[in-house]
Amino acid sequence: MRNFDSLSEREILALAISLEEEDERVYADFADGLRENFAASAAVFEGMEAEESGHRRRLIELYRQRFGEHIPLIRRHDVKGFVQRKPTWLVRPLGLDAVRRQAATMEVESRRFYEKAAGRTSDAGIRQLLDDLAQEERSHEDRAEKLTAEKLQPDVKREEDEARRRLFVLQIVQPGLAGLMDGSVSTLAPVFAAALATHKSWDAFLVGLAASLGAGISMGFAEALSDDGSLTGRGHPWFRGFICGAMTALGGVGHTLPFLIADFRAAMIAAIAVVLVELGTISWIRHRYMDTPPLSAALQVGLGGVLVFLTGILIGSS
Repeated sequence: MRNFDSLSEREILALAISLEEEDERVYADFADGLRENFAASAAVFEGMEAEESGHRRRLIELYRQRFGEHIPLIRRHDVKGFVQRKPTWLVRPLGLDAVRRQAATMEVESRRFYEKAAGRTSDAGIRQLLDDLAQEERSHEDRAEKLTAEKLQPDVKREEDEARRRLFVLQIVQPGLAGLMDGSVSTLAPVFAAALATHKSWDAFLVGLAASLGAGISMGFAEALSDDGSLTGRGHPWFRGFICGAMTALGGVGHTLPFLIADFRAAMIAAIAVVLVELGTISWIRHRYMDTPPLSAALQVGLGGVLVFLTGILIGSS
């Protein structure tokens, strides 16, 4: 995988062509999925598809003028700084709200790419085209916002600041939720295994604290090294790593603190109560920010928690 800063002008243009082709096909799928229930919105995405096709043709024309006929294959997953897109366009029926969020995120990413790419080129013609495309992608962002104004209920569109919410989810909620889930669930087994094996609150507390802090450090580094956020708007990698690591440690420490209670039985009851609160909180966050149905979120989180909890019980009781 290449660093973006190591790409030559030839490779930057080749990547831009690949990105425009992918966006064009995604918009075509959006239009197809919305056509039955949201004909007007489908027409908007057909227009955006046509504009992406025009961008691709302009890029190809300039590439041929500068570098010839052969265009090297370089895609988004070949370059650091991009994140894997959730294939919303494959879902049927296709919801307008989900499509609007995905389209707005795509256009932000494309604009950031062109702005950064323009700063990396010394050829005046290439820089001019990349600057022009960055401005056009900004107009696409405005069109995505118009979908909110035109197609959503008035009370909803007045309440939502979608751009701010999108950045909040990308930079705070996603890494924080990943950490909270890992810390709350993965540390259940060692904490409760130690508690039942020793029947000593202090021993369980030490095991839980070590597991929580170790998991926090590990998850923090993993998130920080996943991508640099320069093209996706996900924010500084070390800030995301800090959020993820802190929430991982918090998730484990939450059901570890009750074992500071000297009475073992009381500590166990308090720890189990905290676990239920943690799992309920995770389910609510998944429903509130990740658009997961409440029952589905509760079942997914609860099943994982129960399995890990039972693992700890079985090991500690053996």
